[in-house]
Order: sequence, then C-alpha cells, then structure tokens
Amino acid sequence: MKLDPYFRKDNHNKMTFAMSYAFSEKYVLVLSHDEVVHLKCSMINKMPGYEVDKFANLKCGYLFMFGHCGKKLLFMGQDFGQAHEWDEKVQLDWEESDRPLNKDLQNFVRDLLHTYTKYPAMYKLDDSWEGFQWVNADDNTRSIFSFIRRDGSKKNSLLFVVNMTPVERGDYMVGAPVKGKYTLILDQNGIVEENADRKTVFEAEKGECDNQPYRVVYPLPAYGCAVFRFDEPEPKKTVKKAPAKKTVKKAETAKEEAPARKTARKTAKKADEEKPAKKTTRKTAKKAA
Repeated sequence: MKLDPYFRKDNHNKMTFAMSYAFSEKYVLVLSHDEVVHLKCSMINKMPGYEVDKFANLKCGYLFMFGHCGKKLLFMGQDFGQAHEWDEKVQLDWEESDRPLNKDLQNFVRDLLHTYTKYPAMYKLDDSWEGFQWVNADDNTRSIFSFIRRDGSKKNSLLFVVNMTPVERGDYMVGAPVKGKYTLILDQNGIVEENADRKTVFEAEKGECDNQPYRVVYPLPAYGCAVFRFDEPEPKKTVKKAPAKKTVKKAETAKEEAPARKTARKTAKKADEEKPAKKTTRKTAKKAA
C-alpha cells in the first residue's frame, strides 16, 4: 500500500500471498499502535500521492482488509485518517475529523463496519476455503483484485473488486460464478442506496471471464472499489425412483403354491376313506376271538 501505484504491479503477490496459508490458523488482521509510532508515520501518511490520493488509497486498503479472511483491528484515529503518529501523552486530533476528506473517510469506515455486521459472508467462514474464492488474483498489470466471500447459505454472497491504481476502467469486466442479478451495495463513496440516481443492479452476461462462466461489466473508477451482493442457486436434488413391483414373480409363486394345496386336500380325503376299513378289521378280530 505504501508503494507508488506504478510499482505495485511488480509487488502484486504481497497482497495475495497471505491466502496461501490463511487457513492454517485463526488470526487477526492488525493495524495496531505499533504501525503508527516511532517514525513509521500514520496510516494516511503511509499512502503515496497527493492528499486526495492518500485518502482514496486508504479506502481501497481498508476495503481489501475487511473483505480478506481473518478478524480485523483498527487502532485509534485510523478511522478518520489522523495525520500525526499516535502519541500516548496526548489525545487524538479530533478537530481533523471535521475536515471534508477526513470526514469522508470516517463515514466510509462507518459504512464498511455496517456492511460487515449486516452480511455474515464477511466473517462467518473466515477459516475455510468455503468462505473465500479468488476470482482474479493475478491481474498485476492493472493492480486489480477480485474475490468472493460466502457464508454457506447460498444467499447474499459478496463479490469484491478493488482497483489499486489511479486509472479508470470504464468497461471493466469481472468474472461471475452464476447468472442473475448483482446488486452494488458498497463502493468507494460508502453504502449505495437502492434508490440511488445511478445504476445499482447489474445483470451477469454469458461469456467466460476470469475462468468463470459469466461476467459483470462495471465502470470501475480510479482507486475504485465495489462490493456486489448476489444469490447462488441451490443444487438440484436427485429424486430416486421407487422400484417397480414384481407382479410376475407373485403370479409364479401362486402357481407353485396351488398344487401343494391340492395335494394336501387329496391326502386328507384319502385318510377319511381309510378310517372305516380299519374299524371293520377290529370288529372281525373280536368275533373271531
């Protein structure tokens, strides 16, 4: 973030490397007092360029940080861009928060925190690839990062786009995993209202982009950042067909049982016929005696 945008293309991997080991442990993304003391400069003065560029850079950095896996920590004064380093002996320069650029940054951080608490995709699966997916981590020539955060519900997934250069991309295309509507909910100016006087809903077009089957065309401003909300379809459930009734087998079984019953009847009838014969034999034997 401290590098001039011209040199960022050669250091692109410094922003993406953390994801190679992100799930080996649970961790916190810390911008603590150690980063803004002992001549290290305040966060706003770490940024390159003119004053307006510094604030635009810091917005991009904060959005990237909040979209990244891991819990977040911002230290005193970093939310409104205090110019001086932190000093434990004095209070913060609260009067700076009334300046337009500082106030704008403070409002942006407020909206960023509101979005973070509203959408579980930004924090629920921080320790799993199920909650994070790179869309394009290799666009170093333009220094643009894009990725997706999920909460496991297939609803309110978030697509992040961050432009780390002062170059406007009027016809920027970002890969989209599913077709449908992508609603812009946050950009470099803060929360985007649904009734804003500009386009906020973008339809994913059919066409491969960033190894995704669909794409969203969006006018990406210089130092622009955007968060889109979208829903993913539930996987289709396969219904197992009930096994067909084996009526033929039952019929064959009935045929096999029929002769057995007939034989039993014949045996019983024969036994009845033989009984009188036995009784006569006994009487004849008695007379002879």
